[in-house]
Amino acid sequence: MRIPTSLFASLLLMAVLPCVPALAQTAPVPAAVPQVKVDATRDPVDKSYRKMMRGVERFERDHALAPQASLRFRLLPRQPGVDMRDVKLRIAGDTVSVPLPLLEDNSFAPVRNEQALREDAVLIANRKASTMSWRAQVITPGLPPDTRRLGDLRLECRAGMDSGLISNDPAIISWLSSVLYSTDKVCSEPDGNYLFFSDRPLLGVTLVHGERRLALPFRMLYAGGEQTPASLPYCDCQVLLDRTYYAPLWDKSWPDDTLLEFDYMDEVAP
Repeated sequence: MRIPTSLFASLLLMAVLPCVPALAQTAPVPAAVPQVKVDATRDPVDKSYRKMMRGVERFERDHALAPQASLRFRLLPRQPGVDMRDVKLRIAGDTVSVPLPLLEDNSFAPVRNEQALREDAVLIANRKASTMSWRAQVITPGLPPDTRRLGDLRLECRAGMDSGLISNDPAIISWLSSVLYSTDKVCSEPDGNYLFFSDRPLLGVTLVHGERRLALPFRMLYAGGEQTPASLPYCDCQVLLDRTYYAPLWDKSWPDDTLLEFDYMDEVAP
């Protein structure tokens, strides 16, 4: 998500200054409430469980976009050198603690837990904040290798946005983004700019439907080619910049069964 600098600065001051007095007050924790020790990592990666379940509900409402697909969530590295082996993830509330098993690609299936919803639980990983990215993952089975289906990406964007999985991860950036952008705007308008990630560094992406083919322009690859050393830390493409692309989610002339074919840098002959 890209926010103009002047607008961002104004909204940042509006958001932060009224909160200063509240930060100085620390509410006591009732002794009777049992505490669950989840992980020893300082400043751990976490996400709102309620928001994630809202993403699940969006997936179920709009399932017609990808009727054969299921919803998963995936953890991706955000900073250089992040060890993605043996990542542990769990739902943690005041009294609830539910481990979430990860597949080898660090993806997991959402689990509904009513107690966790009541306690406004979070999903906590044993990695520090801003070291990993989160993404919804909607993939129709049986697609040709090195392709994605456009309807899957449309649904992935909607589920991801409703889950709070947006590019700018710090809390204040997320708050500002929620004010300025809605799921429908981001996933249905040309300037929405919801980032997707491929599995390997990209050379190009081509839309294919029947006899119609169109190569995505450079401005739709590598996060639009607009990231700078100053802005890159605020994008979850930080370490995966060469794997990022935008898809024409808004363009109804490309139906949901349109395929995106990927060409990778490592396939180029020396």
